[in-house]
Amino acid sequence: MSSNPAIIETSRIDRRSSADARHDAWFRRLLKACALLVLAALLGAALSTLWGGREVLFGQGLHFLTSDAWNPVTDDYGALAPIFGTLVTSVVALVIAVPLSFGIALFLTEIAPTWLRGPVATAIELLASIPSIIYGMWGLFVFVPFMARIEPGLSATLGRIPLLGKLFDGPPIGLGLLTAGIVLAVMILPFICSVMREVFQTVPNRLKESSYALGSTTWEVVWDIVLPYTRSAVIGGIFLGLGRALGETMAVTFVLGNAYNITSSLLMPGTSISSSIANEFNEAVGTHRSALIALGFLLFVVTFVVLLISRLMLRQLARREGA
Repeated sequence: MSSNPAIIETSRIDRRSSADARHDAWFRRLLKACALLVLAALLGAALSTLWGGREVLFGQGLHFLTSDAWNPVTDDYGALAPIFGTLVTSVVALVIAVPLSFGIALFLTEIAPTWLRGPVATAIELLASIPSIIYGMWGLFVFVPFMARIEPGLSATLGRIPLLGKLFDGPPIGLGLLTAGIVLAVMILPFICSVMREVFQTVPNRLKESSYALGSTTWEVVWDIVLPYTRSAVIGGIFLGLGRALGETMAVTFVLGNAYNITSSLLMPGTSISSSIANEFNEAVGTHRSALIALGFLLFVVTFVVLLISRLMLRQLARREGA
C-alpha cells in the first residue's frame, strides 16, 4: 500500500515550518541576549563606579559637587573644577569642529571635483585612526609652543573686546583650556565630518537639481534642501563628536595643564574628569581613590545626560517633520 504523495508533501512542509519557527525563535533570543548584554555592561559600569565612589558621594554629598577644592592631604575633594574643565574644552572643540566639518563635508559632496573627493575623504578618516596619545604628544611638543607664541596676540586683540576680553586674559604658557579644546576639535572632526558627508550624499539628486534649475545658489541648495533633509543625522553626528570629546583622556592630559581651578580665561590651565583620573589614580588610596572613582561616575552621568538631550532633540525634530 503506497502513501499518498500529497500527505507526504504536507508533512514535509509542516516539519520545515516548525524548524523555521524554532530557528527564528532562537535567533530572536540571541539578538535579545546581545541587547541585554549591552545594557547589563552599561548598568554594571555605572553601578561599579557608584559603589567605588560611595565614600565621597554619600559622605560629602553636595560638597563634592559644588566645591572646587582638591586636597589629598586633608581629604577635601570637589568635582566642580574637573566638571568645568570637561564641559569647557568640549564646547570649545564643538565650536571649532562643527563649522569645519560642515565646510569639509559640503566641499566634498557639492564642490570638489571627483578626482579630489576620494583622497581628501580618506585623509580625513585616517585622522580618526590616530591614537590619542599621538595627538597628546603632538599637542605638547608642537602645538603648545605655537600657542605660547600667539597667545600674546590673542590677549592684545580679542582681549580688548568688552565681553570676550576675559576669555583671552592670561599668561602665554601655551597650556590651557583653549589649547585642549583645539586638540579635541582636531580629534572629533573626522567623526563629525564623516557622518555629515555620508548623510549629505543620501540627499536625492533630483531635489538638488530642481533647486539649481530654479536659480538657487549652492549655499541656498545646502541651506534649504540638504540640511532640512539630513538635520536629524547631522545633529546625531555632532553629539557623537561631543561624546568623544567628553571622554577623551590622554590628549587632554598632555595639554590641559592639570590645575584644579575655575577661571574665566581660556588661556589658563585647567583639568578635566578624565585627565584627573589618569594623573592620580595609580597613587591614590582610601578616600582619594574613592573621589577619583566618583569622578568617573560623574563623567558617566554627564555623558548620559548629553546623549539623552540629543535623543530628545532628535525626537522633537522627528515630530516636527511628521507634523
